[in-house]
Amino acid sequence: MGDVIQGRQTAAYDGQVVVFLIGMRVNSVLKLREWLPVARAMGPMLRELSKDKASGLLGFRTLPTWRGITLIQYWESVEKLQAFASDTGRTHRPAWVDFFRNSFKGGAVGIWHETYVVPAGHTETIYGNMPLLGLGRVEGVEPVGKRGDSAAERLGH
Repeated sequence: MGDVIQGRQTAAYDGQVVVFLIGMRVNSVLKLREWLPVARAMGPMLRELSKDKASGLLGFRTLPTWRGITLIQYWESVEKLQAFASDTGRTHRPAWVDFFRNSFKGGAVGIWHETYVVPAGHTETIYGNMPLLGLGRVEGVEPVGKRGDSAAERLGH
């Protein structure tokens, strides 16, 4: 994860950000053939996006649970997120089609996502004695005082 940065820091990124939460949940552990391909599909997508700086993916964090996984992704724009999702030449679209053909009807695995568009100037972050993570990994961090000492000041309220 990296070295701990001492003190109170805030994310240096100040542009618009699209926060995309996506995950899967195994509903029937014994139906391995239905859920394992879904679980394996995300890795290639993340590798593809991470190699392509123009994709719009700014960063991500993976949070495993005992029945599934949740990813927090940060994107430059909804347009870039949707372009990736619908491009038949990239990894997402074939995985999506495969999911609906082979896994959805059986119900052994569920998928979900939520998309939040956060305008520039409407994020507030704080990291106290933490390594870089979340939005702080996108462009690094800076001392909290540069943006205000309180959450309200950092949000411009």
